[in-house]
Amino acid sequence: MSRIRSLKKKNAGFTLIEIMIVVLIIAILLAIAIPNFLRARETSRAKSCMANLRQVETAKEQWAMDERKAATDTPTAANLVTEYMRSATDNTLPTCPSSGTYTIGDMSTRPLCSIGTNGTGDYDNHQLQ
Repeated sequence: MSRIRSLKKKNAGFTLIEIMIVVLIIAILLAIAIPNFLRARETSRAKSCMANLRQVETAKEQWAMDERKAATDTPTAANLVTEYMRSATDNTLPTCPSSGTYTIGDMSTRPLCSIGTNGTGDYDNHQLQ
């Protein structure tokens, strides 16, 4: 009877090889998942920035039509935020999700984001296409 109990104890649990295989599989899955997650995060930031730039451009166009401005006139953030950008507050433009800064520009140019031109991002330039 004691032999049967000692045999059962020896067979219980996982071997070192089985544990190493499980750890290897988890490491391979992480090696695949982490770069995809980082790429998805950067893509999301770029799209959010593009949406902010579209909102600024639309506000600029509405401001120019309402105020009868020429192509050389440049609105300020206060001009756009108070009347044409309801989601923004405190007379400031929306913030770039990648910590960039937005340049409004005059009416003949599109708004720009400072991220992307220095080679630190995965995307070229957060500029409306």
